[in-house]
Amino acid sequence: MKLVWKLLRQHISWPQFVGFFFANLFGMTIVLLGYQLYCDILPVFTANDSFLKADYLVVSKRIGAANALGAQHQSGFSKEEIAQLQAQPFIKGVGQFTATAYKAETAMGINGMKILSSELFFESVPNRFVDVSLDNWHYVAGDTLVPVLLPRSYIAMYNFGFAQNHSLPKISEGLVGMIDLHIVVQGKGAQGYFKGKVVGFSSKLNTVLVPQEFMAWSNNHFSPGNEMPPTRLILDVANPSDERLTTYLDQQGYELEDSNLDAEKTTYFLRLMVTLVMGVGIVISALSFYVLLLSIYLLVQKNTTKLQNLLLIGYSPARVVLPYQLLTLTLNLAVLIASFLLLLVMRSYYIDIVETLFPNLPSSGVLSTLGIGLALFLLVTGINFTILWRKIISIWKHGKN
Repeated sequence: MKLVWKLLRQHISWPQFVGFFFANLFGMTIVLLGYQLYCDILPVFTANDSFLKADYLVVSKRIGAANALGAQHQSGFSKEEIAQLQAQPFIKGVGQFTATAYKAETAMGINGMKILSSELFFESVPNRFVDVSLDNWHYVAGDTLVPVLLPRSYIAMYNFGFAQNHSLPKISEGLVGMIDLHIVVQGKGAQGYFKGKVVGFSSKLNTVLVPQEFMAWSNNHFSPGNEMPPTRLILDVANPSDERLTTYLDQQGYELEDSNLDAEKTTYFLRLMVTLVMGVGIVISALSFYVLLLSIYLLVQKNTTKLQNLLLIGYSPARVVLPYQLLTLTLNLAVLIASFLLLLVMRSYYIDIVETLFPNLPSSGVLSTLGIGLALFLLVTGINFTILWRKIISIWKHGKN
């Protein structure tokens, strides 16, 4: 083996192999990074909300000039409009958003540190639209403890901004007990103090949600007789992508506030972009593979006479081709290892940001990406081995003739 290698390595052009290494490294890294980024980001758009089912859509009326000039009553849904929606065959159920008719101030803190103090308004929907255990989502008139669902944007703002700047722990749904929520309600000369119990976060609703029982009791207690028509509705639909649904909503001047349809479009473009990026990486890898194959092919061609002599004195074709196969195997393996290490380094930069913004996002890991890298490695190495073997066999047959 050492003798064969000494005879064959004289014509090796190391700059060509170095060029192949970096070109293939660049292409392989693009392929692996594109796929890994797709796996890490896709759950952002496809993961179901923890507390609202995927078939629930939120609709409101389009805001026009009348709303902007102060005709707020026109933005609400009348009983007739709600009944028309309920009568549509593609809608299984309609729920109303009930808003507070009083003033509410909220102070939020984490482990005793105050991070937010603001006047907010609460909303509620019928309990059947909220996928929370009734043990955690109920209210009895007169209780001072109120279950609350917060928008997931709140936790993203806290984790990404406040927590980093103040060296505070990041919050996930499993650590909601760390959140302190104090509520002061005022209306009709009455005042009430409550403590909010955060039971989770919702990515579909940009509002603070409380149980329907608390909303009915508090509106009647702090602002009796001041009922306003709902400005938003929640729909239970058979198929969110049903064309009849979108057509009907457009005809009625309603618009979806739910992000399902936007998420589907974003997911499509995400897949398209990843496909294009991975395609570019595959083209670069294919070109670098061609450079390697051409370099080794020229090396074999230069050593044709030596190879023929080795075969004539008794060396087997397998023994003669082995140094070239080991060379390609080493280069391809080095590219795979280096590209995977680069992937881990680059992923560490963006995955922290993703996990901060979406702390409960399921982790896809890197095993599937490593599998793709191994598959490409085996494919390219197998093709190299086959071509080299055929070339040595042709030289052997030619020498015998």
